[in-house]
Amino acid sequence: MVNSLIGIHLAVGEIAILSFVWVIAELINPDIKRLRRAKIAALIGVVFFFLSWISGGYYYLTEYGSVIKPMIKAGASPWAHKIVMETKEHVFLMLPFLAFLVYGIIANKGKEILSSKNFRKWTLYLSGLVVFLGATMAFMGYLISSAARDALAAGVVI
Repeated sequence: MVNSLIGIHLAVGEIAILSFVWVIAELINPDIKRLRRAKIAALIGVVFFFLSWISGGYYYLTEYGSVIKPMIKAGASPWAHKIVMETKEHVFLMLPFLAFLVYGIIANKGKEILSSKNFRKWTLYLSGLVVFLGATMAFMGYLISSAARDALAAGVVI
């Protein structure tokens, strides 16, 4: 059941989330240097969210859908797939694009971020949403993995 893609998916996702925490830290009191660092952090986050997206999607298509999903659905926690994974699938699809939006704002609207407190505030909120959704994805992954481990421990075999 252990698959290295899960570890890759988790690691690159966590790096992406931490990159957007870095973005938030740089935008709290920005200047030109901090804005430049925020842009770098956002780009790192975007790249790593897309890497997480690709590795997670590949795992879903090759392993999860055919082996893990039926096992979870036959186990004691079918809600882990029916509710948690279904939600994760849809939120997960938009997360890299939301991260790219933040990067685009920082890369193209730096003057507005520096001069308008309101613009900076909404850029921070959007960055916080990326962090929140990323952390929620990680928690959902934990719930799904726990349901799979429980099904395996109960002897559910498909």
